[in-house]
Formats: sequence, structure tokens, C-alpha cells
Amino acid sequence: MPEIKDLVKGLADTHGRTRESLIPILQGVITHENYISDEAMTEIARELDISAAQVYGTATFYSFLDTQPRGKYVIRVCKTITCAMKGKNLIIQELEDLLKVKLGETTPNRKFSLLETNCLGWCHKGPAMLINDEAYTELTPEKVREIINEYIKK
Repeated sequence: MPEIKDLVKGLADTHGRTRESLIPILQGVITHENYISDEAMTEIARELDISAAQVYGTATFYSFLDTQPRGKYVIRVCKTITCAMKGKNLIIQELEDLLKVKLGETTPNRKFSLLETNCLGWCHKGPAMLINDEAYTELTPEKVREIINEYIKK
């Protein structure tokens, strides 16, 4: 694993050092580190010559830019009214029961984090969830059990 300073420099070399480069660099840090640490935000600010407050504001504004350590598999359940009407609460309950964590928490082995997020773009096939970059739709508690059991085996 490269040190944060080297990682950020490499990402800036790839994406540039303008304000428009900030989000791709933040995404690159997440790809390598699984979250954006305070140290990474400070280094990004230094590399792009912008304030740490600007970096922090951007990183904390977007729900997919995690600023705290997450599990290997980040489960994001859609919290829109459409998914709620289609049974989102049953899905969350099933996930909490299976993983033995509440929304916003990470399992002690750091394998799973359970979060709610705004629209995933799958409301027509809700309830929906995303595990890292993989979308799962038309969920039922049974389907969730099957999906999670496959991830547990990984």
C-alpha cells in the first residue's frame, strides 16, 4: 500500500491539480484506502492548493465518499419513499438481523457496513440495495439472506 502522500500525488498526476480533479482524487483514495482519512484530506488540500475545509466539505457532502472506515462490503439500502412503500424496512431488519449490526454500523470483523442512502436509481424495481458497486433489486428478506450468505462465503 502506498503512503497517503504518494497515493495522493499519483492521483493528482493522473487527474490533474484543478478544483475539478477533487472528486476523482477522493474516489481514488476510497478505491485504495476504503475511506478518506483526515490525513488524506489534508494531503489532497496541499496537493491541489485548496483549503482543507473545501476538501472536507466535498468529502462529507456526498454519501458515497466515506470519511470513516467501512467494511470490505458496504451495503447501501435505498431510503426513498418508493422503496419504503415496497418493503425497505423489512430489508433493513433482515440485514440487521443477519449482520448483527444497526444502520450506520460496521461488523466487528470489518467485513460489512450497513448504511442507508438516497435514491440508487432503481425505484422501479425496489426495494433496492447496493453492495459496493453491485446493485440488487426487487428484494425480499429471503433474497437478502441468499445474497448476504454468498458474501459471507467470500
